[in-house]
Amino acid sequence: MQPRNMSMSGVVDLAAVKAAGEAKAKAEQARAEAARTGGTGAEPPSSLVIDVDEAGFERDVLQRSTEVPVVIDFWAEWCEPCKQLSPVLERLAREYNGRFVLAKIDVDANQMLMQQFGIQGIPAVFAVVAGQALPLFQGAAPETQIRQTLDQLIQVGEERFGLTGITVDPGAEADAADGAGQEAVEPAGPYDAQLEAAVRALDANDFAGASRAYREVLADDPGNSEARLGLAQAELLTRVQDMDQARVRKDAADKPGDVQAQIAAADLDLVGGHVEDAFGRLVEAVRRTAGDDREAARVRLLELFEVIGGDDPRVTAARSALARVLF
Repeated sequence: MQPRNMSMSGVVDLAAVKAAGEAKAKAEQARAEAARTGGTGAEPPSSLVIDVDEAGFERDVLQRSTEVPVVIDFWAEWCEPCKQLSPVLERLAREYNGRFVLAKIDVDANQMLMQQFGIQGIPAVFAVVAGQALPLFQGAAPETQIRQTLDQLIQVGEERFGLTGITVDPGAEADAADGAGQEAVEPAGPYDAQLEAAVRALDANDFAGASRAYREVLADDPGNSEARLGLAQAELLTRVQDMDQARVRKDAADKPGDVQAQIAAADLDLVGGHVEDAFGRLVEAVRRTAGDDREAARVRLLELFEVIGGDDPRVTAARSALARVLF
């Protein structure tokens, strides 16, 4: 099943001023109460991924969503795509370290919740923010797109509702783990040879070979940041290598409403080192369009973020600009 609804457009429904004000007030009250009692409000890592049923939904999801975005993974034991998606969501929940909480709901045991959310197929992923639900996507999805969607969700939670997440204390469960004979987790890799081969391919303008090498690493280690960055760069260079740059520039200038022309020009902007121009061009395309055109511009912008890297201040600024035009 292919992913669909990989978009934050549904979050527009969450923009009600009353809901935002109530969520911010509750979040501030929780922080103030923790400070008053001398507590840190820190929670154990086990609180990041929880199993939820109908009886606990009010407490574990709705009430929880006034403090932190709650992502819901609707799954079933018989669902093969669920077995691919769920481990990725669980790993990302721990990696994001309190920026969101993952609630897992077994649809076979919780038919009423499945009906209330109008779920037609699984896996299905929703979010609840300030007590209000929005669809994220249905079906298995690439990790890159999942990360992009989570980043937007977290940004909306912070900017609109004041949800800064929860503080996680790894030591909260240390005592229980002492002497328990924990299973050793071997690091993935190393992938030095494959990564070096990819770099050599890039240097030789063998972008297809570089992409293959990076994908081999990611197939075994989806979280490998070097491979993700390298693959994004290789795919960008593949797209621009046969472009008629003069024609692309002319089309973009003559057809400001042509999204594909703007996308192609943004690729050239980035390759030429004009990062802000590339980002600004696509943010403007998102602002001016709707439907499939808007989604195409948004997705390409997120792909270009991967090329530069999420920690770059230019990416941070462009993410904020994108959030403003989307929501």
